[in-house]
Amino acid sequence: MPAPAHTEPKDLTFTDNPVAKGRPDHYIDITVDTGKVMKSWRESLFSFEWLLPDGRIKSAAELSETERPRREAVEAALASHQPLDKPVLGIGMLDNVEIGSGRATFLTLVAHGLTTIPVHIPKANEADFKKFRV
Repeated sequence: MPAPAHTEPKDLTFTDNPVAKGRPDHYIDITVDTGKVMKSWRESLFSFEWLLPDGRIKSAAELSETERPRREAVEAALASHQPLDKPVLGIGMLDNVEIGSGRATFLTLVAHGLTTIPVHIPKANEADFKKFRV
């Protein structure tokens, strides 16, 4: 399968994730450097679902039957220029970035070459995300 077409940030529209929208006092919006986030998220106990051993993001064909439809839904939204929910990031128990809601969105956009992505983070993690911000 060929690499996904490069997606330009100017072509994307983001909406508030329902998780964060329901608790505006708990979340803040930031823009993150995807390379720094991916380096940290690679340490996640869940990264194997989307990453190959060398750290590359799996193609849709390489994803499990559970994850493939999520990737395909994001690809369809990109193709039809639909707004995407901002992913929700946090800091996990091992002090690495964890991708909560919107994992398929975040990883599909990284696979498309985005180097920055707007996200929601818990206000309590604001200091922890200084090194990931743009």
